[in-house]
Amino acid sequence: MVKIGVIGAAGRMGRKITGIIVKDPQSELAAAIERQDCPELGNDMGTLTGAGELGVKVSSDLAGACSRVDCFIDFTLPAPTLEHIPVCVEKGVPMVIGTTGIDEAGKKAISDAAKSIPIVFSPNMSLGVNVLFKIVHEAAKALGPDFSIKIDETHHVHKKDSPSGTAKMIGEVIEKAAGSYPPVEAFREGEVIGNHGIVFESEYETLEIRHDAKAREVFAAGSVKAAKFVAGKAPGLYDMGDVLGLK
Repeated sequence: MVKIGVIGAAGRMGRKITGIIVKDPQSELAAAIERQDCPELGNDMGTLTGAGELGVKVSSDLAGACSRVDCFIDFTLPAPTLEHIPVCVEKGVPMVIGTTGIDEAGKKAISDAAKSIPIVFSPNMSLGVNVLFKIVHEAAKALGPDFSIKIDETHHVHKKDSPSGTAKMIGEVIEKAAGSYPPVEAFREGEVIGNHGIVFESEYETLEIRHDAKAREVFAAGSVKAAKFVAGKAPGLYDMGDVLGLK
């Protein structure tokens, strides 16, 4: 049984992650952390998610919760995430970080922290998207010299970063395999969860690879799988390729 703490627990993703943990026989919700001004502080996390009382109240005491968890999952915002990392390093608690929009300085801070604790860091926790990374790498390696490559991505209108972290990572995968970074078209429409497409085109044929997320639970389920993977691991920076055994 892996004891998981959720940071940003009362938010949209935090509630979905809690729902996945509650249904998973190999996981236990051990802490629910929120900012100090969160109106849900003191409420039972199970009551907030409709799962019934779990005996885990929403708290702002991250340091105090460290002794109760095997891992923290953090789906918040870049600035808060970077404040949480030193606490987890000090307490020796592994982390799963799904926060998007983290800049290069923030990524370096995560990499430095991973010298002390194990961290799974990915801009997209979807299992399907991470298999897509592998497929795209192989396609770009084989077709890159003879095909033009472009990426399109669509997300909901509330998404702050554009292009998405996932689109950027796909671009990096293609650049590594084919030698150049492809153009990216980013769209923001309605409440789209997250759609990504990669188009390889030559004079004679077109290959299109797509992934469409149907529900936010896809990211929650991946983060819980990552938490079970990283708990007890040696310090290091891991990604979902490691979690899924794709490397």
